Amino acid sequence: MKVSWNLFSGLALFYLLLAVIYWKVGGEAVGITALTLSGGLAGLVGFYIWYSAKAMGGVLPEDNRVAEIADGAGDLGFYSPHSWWPLLVALSACGAGLGLIIGWWLTLIALGALIFSIIGFVTENEHPSHSQH
Repeated sequence: MKVSWNLFSGLALFYLLLAVIYWKVGGEAVGITALTLSGGLAGLVGFYIWYSAKAMGGVLPEDNRVAEIADGAGDLGFYSPHSWWPLLVALSACGAGLGLIIGWWLTLIALGALIFSIIGFVTENEHPSHSQH
């Protein structure tokens, strides 16, 4: 896991350094933005892998040369079997984008729907605990 986050952190630094060089040489704004955002994305992935590795104890079965296939067995996490919320998030985000073209009124309605659908998507698997007597 150490190699993975080092790779992405190195890519982030490389892209950001390249963006500065490109800016100093006189590059266009779109190229500078693309290189900076690429560095940010690589940095986010590197941070996520580093944080996940720290939470798991640092050594994964994939990193151990003498590990067996069974060493990687077990629960990988909870995944919702089905959900309609991603569709509602996508439709409301599309409506917000169209609202920028059509009119501000549609953007306001779509942003309200977007906030509602994001809250529903994030909290769909949270159930209040009921005491069983």
